[in-house]
Order: sequence, then structure tokens, then C-alpha cells
Amino acid sequence: MPQINGQEVGATGYGLMGLTWRPNPIPNDQAFEAMRAALKNGMNFWNGGEFYGTPECNSLTLLESYFAKYPEDADKVVLSIKGALGPKGPDGSPEGIRRSIDSCLKQLNGRKKLDIFECARRDPTVAMEVTFRAMQEYIDRGLLGGISLSEVAASTIHEAVKHVKIVAVEVELSIFSPDVLTNGVAAACAQYGIPMVAYSPIGRGLLGGNLRSQADIPPLLQHFPRFSPENFPNNLELFNKVNDLAKQKGCTPAQLALAWTRCLSRRPGMPTIIPIPGSTNPSRVAENAVEVDLTDAEMEAIDDILAKFEVKGERYPEHVTTNT
Repeated sequence: MPQINGQEVGATGYGLMGLTWRPNPIPNDQAFEAMRAALKNGMNFWNGGEFYGTPECNSLTLLESYFAKYPEDADKVVLSIKGALGPKGPDGSPEGIRRSIDSCLKQLNGRKKLDIFECARRDPTVAMEVTFRAMQEYIDRGLLGGISLSEVAASTIHEAVKHVKIVAVEVELSIFSPDVLTNGVAAACAQYGIPMVAYSPIGRGLLGGNLRSQADIPPLLQHFPRFSPENFPNNLELFNKVNDLAKQKGCTPAQLALAWTRCLSRRPGMPTIIPIPGSTNPSRVAENAVEVDLTDAEMEAIDDILAKFEVKGERYPEHVTTNT
């Protein structure tokens, strides 16, 4: 099994964002069923955010309620939380870090240890060692297990490891968004033996088959360039190609997309890669947990598709910072 900060995790993790960060969060009972399905199927690395929802309903409030009901699950889960976002954006100041981690710990209410914490984006106004020094205080006090990075450039990884132990790097990675394979991020993770956590491994749903027309696109995604009326029809063709391969393989397109992400790990110069798909549906969670293995020839067939297919649109809207 892969390890993050010395803790064993499943080959596939579980993203919590969609459970609370939506116009109408799903009921706790429904969320709990999906969370239990993840744990039952070996997806014990859970990734959430302090800002995934409102102060009253976010990843941490949901987790507190979950572990209150299922306290026996607390030690089974390796929990990573993103935070350190202030009113004006990333806040890596000591005050911002302490506010964020203190808030996370308060909301968890002692139900679960904060295994990993990461700034959602690097704060360009604060020296990295200052940010990490504030986070290290919590590690030294036994309140935090380790430090991760989120949505960073390769240069940030190379600098970060000079100051502190980095236990994971979270980046967007999928057949729909393979940028980190060629921009130095994956290479940097491999160089330092850092596991790479792949968020949106099913292409924000595009590679799963649920988004087949403009009407299927959730409100939040409608602001993303790749899902605009101008770009979406082109990008949907990528799903069709993935779906054809999945039919030949005898698996679902989502399973094929996740398999590609995991199987990258066995290539020379690649780090261990752990995808973290999210779902509110227990049956879809179980589907995502199925570990399909791709042959080298099948991986090369996907390489061929990527070499010929041009994705239209940027990953995020213009106002969202990326590759920090």
C-alpha cells in the first residue's frame, strides 16, 4: 500500500469537496453513506477543505458529525485539510496559519487528529519559511501530523523542501489535465520521494460520463472555461475517446481514467500518485474504488490520444490563481 507521512493509505483516496461545497449540501445521512462506502472500499485517505462550504457546513463540520457517530473510524482515516485562505486570498502569515489551523481543530472538536494541513495556495507576499515555521509549531505540539502543498509550481516544491518535510503535493491531474507530467511538478515529487495527490482525476466529471450536454453541467462548473458553450462540445470528444477504450477494457470510463492516473506511478521518473475522486453516491464511490490495471500498450493508446487531442480552455476561471 502507498504511504503518506508514514501512514498507509489506499491506492485511491476520497475527495470530500462535493459533499458540502454546493448550493444545497446533501443531508448528513447521505454524506455518511458515501463516506462509509469509501472507507469500506479501502479509500482511507480523505481530503477536505476549511472553506469547502460555509462556516456552518463544511468538510470539518461534516467530519465532526461523522466521527461523533462513528468514532471507531477516526483512526482508520488519514485526513488532509486545505486552509489558509483569507478574505483577500491566500494568507500564509503566521496569524493566518494559526487562525486557520485553530479553526480546523476547533471544528473537529477532538473527534479526529489533523493528519495533514496544506495552504490551498501559496501566499506570494509571505516568505515560505515563515509560513512553514508557524505550521511546524503545531507539529511540535502534537496537533498536526505533517505539511502538504496544494496547486503549486515545481519551483515551489524545490524551495519548500529546503525548509520543511513535505509529505504530499496535491495537484490537478487527469487525462483531461495532464499538465503536471510535463511542467516539472511530477518530476520534482519523484526527485524528493513525495507522493502526488491527484484531485479531479475524472476531469471534474467529464470523464465519468455524467456530463453529456451543456444542460448537465453543474452551476459551479459553468464558470470554468473548459465547460463554456464554446469549448465544451470540443472537450466532450475526449470523453468519447476514453469511453471507447473503456468499452474495450470492460470497465467504466471513470475506472479507466482513475487507472491511468494510478498506473502513471510505475513509469520511470514518476512519483507515487494517489487519485482522490469524490462522489455523493455510495455506488459511484464503490465503482471508483475498483482497481483496474492497464497494460503498457493501453497506457500508450491513451498517450496517443493526448498527443493528438487539443483541450480547449484553461483549467480555472481567470481570477483563480494556479501553479503557485
